[in-house]
Amino acid sequence: MLATENKQELIDKFKTHEGDTGSPEVQVALLSARITYLTEHFRTHKKDHHSRRGLLKIVGQRRRLLDYLKNKSVERYRNLIKELGIRR
Repeated sequence: MLATENKQELIDKFKTHEGDTGSPEVQVALLSARITYLTEHFRTHKKDHHSRRGLLKIVGQRRRLLDYLKNKSVERYRNLIKELGIRR
């Protein structure tokens, strides 16, 4: 999974203000890192269906957060998907 240092780097990169750990940008960045990790995991463990269900739940959660951010601020949404490389 995500090491503490990697997680802190993501938080520092996407935070909107000092001490920010829960803004939609930070949450989406952390979920994207977990999605990337699980995607690599499934390349070697093709029959791990229990974790695949978890991946689908994470993808849905990221989708809801992105929809929320899109409704709140389209500019922040566009910057985030461009920076993370999420295709939409």
